[in-house]
Amino acid sequence: MPNLAYLNIWCRNFPEDQIVNRLHMFLATIPYSTKRPGIDQVTVRAIDASEAPVLEQDFRSLPLDPAGAIEIIRGHVHSDCSYETHCYWDLASFDPATAKFAIEPQPLQILCNGEDYDDGIWRENGHFQISLGFEHLFTGHARLLGSADQAGAAAANLEEAQLLEAMAWPENFEQYQEKTQQNIRKLLEWSHRIAQAVPAERLRLWSEGEEDFEARMDEILALR
Repeated sequence: MPNLAYLNIWCRNFPEDQIVNRLHMFLATIPYSTKRPGIDQVTVRAIDASEAPVLEQDFRSLPLDPAGAIEIIRGHVHSDCSYETHCYWDLASFDPATAKFAIEPQPLQILCNGEDYDDGIWRENGHFQISLGFEHLFTGHARLLGSADQAGAAAANLEEAQLLEAMAWPENFEQYQEKTQQNIRKLLEWSHRIAQAVPAERLRLWSEGEEDFEARMDEILALR
């Protein structure tokens, strides 16, 4: 299973009467996919994750804009609740089977935690926690980019073996580096908008496979 990347955000203050406002401001910053725009799922949980959802609605047939999602949530605003929304954003990806690049919708899962939800889980996970999608969209596969050069990269599976074979062509490698940098810039620009809008006291970018995800992205951005 590929590793995932995450963004956690702690706000300067997050009282119950500001949850709707903070969540609306956050949802308005999202660079929604042009192919799959809008918010297609809304879930509200109370007390903790072991409880059945208070609200769970699927909007895939008619996705919501931020204001529409907030109207769904507005009647369930309490400090002991968590609010989950699902949508997509567009990122560049490489298909090793076809050796082609494409801008494709990638899923975003957003959790907004009230300060009394799940014994104050926000202290560890943030008021907002976002699953950004696959780690390799921002770091590349097989440590192909960054400190390990192409010759030292090692495939962990068939997909990575196909990718490394395709990367033997310099034009593919150059485009792979460029597209990965493009994804990183999009993530960092979005993070900056969030920090201004929420407003944020602290942000943490991390991933399941990297000891220092932010440093790895900085390393890739510095490549020429």
